[in-house]
Amino acid sequence: MPTQNAPESWFRTGEGLGLWEHRGKVVCVGLGVSPTARRWDERPETSVGAWSILAIRRAMEDAGVSPDQVDGLVMCPDTATGSPWPPGKPIPEAFLKTFKPTDRILDGITGLSAEWVLQNTPELTNVKFTTYGSVCASRALVVAAQAVGMGLTHTCLVLKGWHNLAGRYYVGQASAAEDTLSGRFKWAGPWGNVAVGTTAMVFDQYLRKYGKTREMMAPFIVNEKRNGSLFPEGFFYQHRPDELHITVEDYLSARWLAKPASLLDADLPVCVSAAFLFTTPERARDMKQKPVHILNVASNRDTPRSLYPTVEEHQDSSDKTGRIILEGAGVTSSDIDFDGFYDGYPQFHHFHIEGIRFAGINRGEGLDLYQTDISIEGPHPVSPSGGNQGCGRARFWNHLDAVQQLQGRAGARQMRKKLAIGVTGGPMPQGGDYLVWSSVPPD
Repeated sequence: MPTQNAPESWFRTGEGLGLWEHRGKVVCVGLGVSPTARRWDERPETSVGAWSILAIRRAMEDAGVSPDQVDGLVMCPDTATGSPWPPGKPIPEAFLKTFKPTDRILDGITGLSAEWVLQNTPELTNVKFTTYGSVCASRALVVAAQAVGMGLTHTCLVLKGWHNLAGRYYVGQASAAEDTLSGRFKWAGPWGNVAVGTTAMVFDQYLRKYGKTREMMAPFIVNEKRNGSLFPEGFFYQHRPDELHITVEDYLSARWLAKPASLLDADLPVCVSAAFLFTTPERARDMKQKPVHILNVASNRDTPRSLYPTVEEHQDSSDKTGRIILEGAGVTSSDIDFDGFYDGYPQFHHFHIEGIRFAGINRGEGLDLYQTDISIEGPHPVSPSGGNQGCGRARFWNHLDAVQQLQGRAGARQMRKKLAIGVTGGPMPQGGDYLVWSSVPPD
């Protein structure tokens, strides 16, 4: 039977649920990341399938786990970033000779099934549990944490891969494959539905509501790029390091995408895969790396009342998510040492940190926080991974960084303050999945 999506009942989307029932009973031990590339060059060894297998093997090696110990696989089947595979274009012969196919001809190229991964990673002989956490890494990680907590798997790999083909961005929108658009997409599709509808328009409302200026975003972007310059696994570090050294003036002079969002407010699609190894605290005692405990998982499934959200809808939704995150973890805002919220469009980020009241801020104060020391050396580190802005569009750098930071092995990116708890997740203020990580088990 093909692998299915995890049921909606697994996601904690409401308030008043109390502590997460698996609080402290699930840990992350191992991490694995593939190389990065801007686009797939059609070699089998650089396909999303090949790099996902590599990431899995690296995560197991990092944790000190043998393949026969792994009994679970949770992953995103969606890997699309760029344009669709052209109709009628043949599959590269070298790819067909390298990997065992499934009944989906583009498996391993423009998507990934659990079946493809397992039959092309033959050393994983004892995997009995598979399921999907679709959309992005945040959801897959939440699903895996629930699965381990529920006892469905005890040593579980969590996988997210991205491919990027030549052509127009983005395959999830009609503008990537169609010449004409209908419905709401005819208004925003040519520039990007997310860029216009849920970013530029709402950010403009926010600036007007609180009397802020776009210039106040600049320190956040400069900080993101700087943090990316300290992340060796990231795309820009590996391929375009000069683009990470920007100034406030560079940000303010970038060309508009949809005012007040500019080119330096958009992340860059890339090819890359990452894997995490989740297990129980008891099993982690025999593994190589220090375990990072998961205190809570939280989700948001809110939707706007009309075609696009209002700033108030974003704020109400972010506030609710913040309460769910803190309640389930049994912590307060003052306990959060750093954040790793989504930043693909950085205008999302301040909604997330305001919602959780990070560093004591309230509604309308996120941009004010950016004017203070938000660096890895400062008292309130914001997005220490550099996120998608500093590392490329993958949506998992924040989670990788949180684990590395709490294990004390983030290298030059290691934050200077003593760390105990971080929160990660996203993407949107309305909709997304979140985790609370701790360097020590809960009391």
